Amino acid sequence: MELDVIEVKGVRATGHHGVFDHEKRDGQEFVVDLRLELDLSRAGRTDDLVDTVDYGALAQGVVARVEGEPYDLIERLATVIAQDVLGDLRVDEVAVTVHKPQAPVPVPFGDVAVTVVRRRPAVPVVVAIGANLARGGTSPQETVEDVVEELDGFGVLQVTAASHIFETPPVGGPAGQPTYVNAVVVGTTHDSPNAVLEQLQTLELQYDRVREVRWGPRTLDLDVVQYGDPVFDTDVVSDDPVLTLPHPRAHERGFVLVPWLDADAEAVLRVAGEVVRVADLVRRVDTGGIVRRGPSRPEDER
Repeated sequence: MELDVIEVKGVRATGHHGVFDHEKRDGQEFVVDLRLELDLSRAGRTDDLVDTVDYGALAQGVVARVEGEPYDLIERLATVIAQDVLGDLRVDEVAVTVHKPQAPVPVPFGDVAVTVVRRRPAVPVVVAIGANLARGGTSPQETVEDVVEELDGFGVLQVTAASHIFETPPVGGPAGQPTYVNAVVVGTTHDSPNAVLEQLQTLELQYDRVREVRWGPRTLDLDVVQYGDPVFDTDVVSDDPVLTLPHPRAHERGFVLVPWLDADAEAVLRVAGEVVRVADLVRRVDTGGIVRRGPSRPEDER
């Protein structure tokens, strides 16, 4: 996935970073440049600040780091600033350059600068797949099978496990809907949660997904169920209406839980702040009418 770029250059502040005592005592000016890679397509559509990075807040954060705890090395300062920037879940990669123009170098020089590049580490992600409308001559089951294959090469995630295909009764929405076909894939991604969502929605459009009726019939539905690992407390918890994490209704939906457990017998989900085994959640929900129909891809490819 080709990402967009935000650059903030020449942020100046006085800090006390350096190996020598006089640097810690007297301080000097540091200059910081930032280059952020992220998906700005949503901000381009909405024209809303909440869908991008606040450049002013970003610069203020840099100044706070420069003026804050002193470090011996600007390599360390640059790394800490990069970690701060990646705390924004919209950012996929950041390059931080720290300039030290008054560095104690014993020869004439123009500048000393260190650049560190940090990318969001790979994290586990769970994606639910569903369909109950044919697309041209393609049945819902064929669509789900195709999407499992396509997700693994789509660039947004690397699939590590995929459930069998399950036939499930409709839940909510208008009466008389066709039966659904569902699967769950478990994988890893380097992309931010919002970038994952954006790519999944792009894939939905390629399969002619329309959003006219809430919980209505659809040619393809892709949901981010969980991002991160609750066992290690690295899962993202967010009430952002664009992407609420973990999925707010996954814990009560058999058509998500049953395939998920099939893909990962050790799966866990954070529910109301508590980490719960998916196997236990399955026992709490109605699984009537959920029938396994076959592998999501041939067994020799799983």
